[in-house]
Amino acid sequence: MADSEWPVHGTITGPIVMIGFGSIGRGTLPLIERHFRFDKSRMVVIDPVDTDRKLLDERGIRFIQKHVTKENYRELLTPLLTEGTGQGFCVNLSVDTSSLDLMKLCRELGVLYIDTVVEPWLGFYFDNSVGNEARTNYALRETVREEKRRNPGGTTAVSTCGANPGMVSWFVKQALVHLAQDLMLDFEEPGPYDREGWAGLMQKVGVKGIHIAERDTQRAKKPKPLNVFWNTWSVEGFIAEGLQPAELGWGTNEKWIPENARGHDTGCEAGIYLEQPGANTRVRSWCPTPGPQYGFLVTHNEAISIADFFTVRDESGDVIYRPTCNYAYHPCNDAVLSLHEMFGAGGKAQPVQHVLDEKELVDGIDELGVLLYGHAKNAYWYGSQLSLEEARKLAPYQNATGLQVTSAVLAGMVWALENPQAGIVEADEVDYRRCLEVQLPYLGPVKGYYTDWTPLEGRPGLFPEDIDETDPWQFRNIMVR
Repeated sequence: MADSEWPVHGTITGPIVMIGFGSIGRGTLPLIERHFRFDKSRMVVIDPVDTDRKLLDERGIRFIQKHVTKENYRELLTPLLTEGTGQGFCVNLSVDTSSLDLMKLCRELGVLYIDTVVEPWLGFYFDNSVGNEARTNYALRETVREEKRRNPGGTTAVSTCGANPGMVSWFVKQALVHLAQDLMLDFEEPGPYDREGWAGLMQKVGVKGIHIAERDTQRAKKPKPLNVFWNTWSVEGFIAEGLQPAELGWGTNEKWIPENARGHDTGCEAGIYLEQPGANTRVRSWCPTPGPQYGFLVTHNEAISIADFFTVRDESGDVIYRPTCNYAYHPCNDAVLSLHEMFGAGGKAQPVQHVLDEKELVDGIDELGVLLYGHAKNAYWYGSQLSLEEARKLAPYQNATGLQVTSAVLAGMVWALENPQAGIVEADEVDYRRCLEVQLPYLGPVKGYYTDWTPLEGRPGLFPEDIDETDPWQFRNIMVR
């Protein structure tokens, strides 16, 4: 389909400032060009490296080669975001830049804002002086939620709106509606901003927990060299989150808790973390193509935000229902090898870090969805099965993994433009139907699958195991120990 045949979703009347021009920034650029009217002379991209500036030069888009830091962000960004007339838009796709500080600046200036993760300033992820609780996504998320409580309303800032976190929160709602329909429950779909209604429906359907269940089968043309980290998206971002503590939303269904699990005394109290890195922690999960699989319990914002969003409380505020929620991620095989290599070297990252682009990959899909489990139909997976081949046809400069992220950024931008005074919101708090309407053309097959599989399948097998045979979907059975 030619660019002229794609829908234009709106007009950005002020400047556009994109922070970060890595794999996601490169992929988001053509989607912005395709779906928005804007003044190209007032778009600027900021990145500390100029590897791909030719893509900007050939479009006549300004490029600033600079790190955005705690010391310079106000002075650097303010004139760029307020240049000329109209309402500007800040698209933050960078690492090592404080999402909270950039978000606050944008709202002070009346500028729309979006990011894909609650990112801290440089050094946070690897600071061994602050303790593991401070390094969790729970703690990062609470800084944004506290800002939302202190300064409600105002200019829209969409927090954590990529594929996951982001798109998967919209999949959860769609999957929940499918389940309620298939169970022939008497229900009305809650309104898009009715949190209590959605939580009540999740409880009514009887969901015990949710996996963000992903399998990336994209393959490179050549084998991975030794002492190099390969991935299909930001290596820097993956290593950072992989070395954070394993983390998950903790449900009311759970009867067992790992010995090294820790809770939180402040905030929503919807999650726990483990005293071990997420990318070295495995869980049992299921995706349609491979079936049963191991995934890494990598910490993600959505594991906490989804558990928090679907919490039901009684009149006194006590929690009476909450689903368990965790990411169960099987990255591409080259990334798995890279992780083994890194942890084998004591967690020291390889000196060469590389994102495999669409030209280096030969085939495969990124199967990313949500597995709602523990209900009367056992488990239901719903999500995107986007192939590398289709991603190449749909948009330039990205593989299947990247397009799932960039198209979610596009959807979040459209929603923000249509709702410019919504305040600070997470993907769970926006209209999932509108966002999926924008994003679905980029996701390949989006389907639902029921499965009879449980984490008890084939167990205990040849060796004794500490499992709970009375309830297959206990985290005790899901975690690989």
